[in-house]
Amino acid sequence: MTIRAVVRGVGHYLPDRVVPNAEFEAIVETSDEWIRSRSGIERRHFAADGQMTSDLATRAAQAALADAGMDAEAVDAIIVATSTPDLTFPSVATMVQASLGMTKGFAFDVQAVCAGFVYALANANALILSGQASRVLVIGAETFSRLMNWKDRGTCVLFGDGAGAVVLEAAEGQGTTADRGILATDLNSDGRYKDILYVDGGTSTGTTGHLIMEGKEVFRHAIEKLAETAHRALDKAGLSGEDVDWIVPHQANIRIIEGTAKRMQVPMDRVVVTVQDHGNTSAASIPLALSVGKARGQIKQGDLVVTEAIGGGLAWGSVVLRW
Repeated sequence: MTIRAVVRGVGHYLPDRVVPNAEFEAIVETSDEWIRSRSGIERRHFAADGQMTSDLATRAAQAALADAGMDAEAVDAIIVATSTPDLTFPSVATMVQASLGMTKGFAFDVQAVCAGFVYALANANALILSGQASRVLVIGAETFSRLMNWKDRGTCVLFGDGAGAVVLEAAEGQGTTADRGILATDLNSDGRYKDILYVDGGTSTGTTGHLIMEGKEVFRHAIEKLAETAHRALDKAGLSGEDVDWIVPHQANIRIIEGTAKRMQVPMDRVVVTVQDHGNTSAASIPLALSVGKARGQIKQGDLVVTEAIGGGLAWGSVVLRW
């Protein structure tokens, strides 16, 4: 008998305010055509004043629990991946725990920027395999609009706000690649590249700070590292690119998504793409795409799914799972 962490439910939440590319023309020197051609982004959502990351995370969690047919009290743990917490502490996860009325178990945040949800999935998988938890609610939630320098056209047009969530549950498998659930994970980081993607705020400055990115350098690392981590995870699972039904990548830039799919030799019609509607929602982008992909009828039970992401740190990784 093999224990697997199986997806039982998925859900997402997007703030009401939709911001099309045209809105940025009054703020910085840019255009809808410029943004689309360089990123594939057409619109994104921004949180309302007073709407916090924990609010978005709670709504996504409620949707995932409803999809799973579970109450919050059935959950043993909550992991929230975010780089934009409401407060320095306590964690967003404990705020979600309270909002859901969950009075037992434990909750904590994971911070690996855009790779955060992949790291959170890997941690949730480890908790389930070790017997520490039977059901884990894994959430990616961000309000990146609050980290933007509105004078920097190279970054402010790229990011959006949102949240996505999945419910993982321990289940018995046969120990084969046909099992449902997480089959392999691969996590990496390299702190030497801190200066190509970071926020210039925190306890060292006493300010929240703004996102700073060297776009060309990030692009160069992204395609190479994303393809490599996906191949490593597939190798660990005893699978190959030919076995993949869907790649659900971090939704940062359509050119990165296309470049990674090409390196993996997976056609774009087997890639879930939502970047045009959401922009880069950092740790929220993969669970958002999973939820949308299921709602579209793309991702179905039994499909082999590969998720991969890279973010500041640099931190990157991938998860192979059978839906």
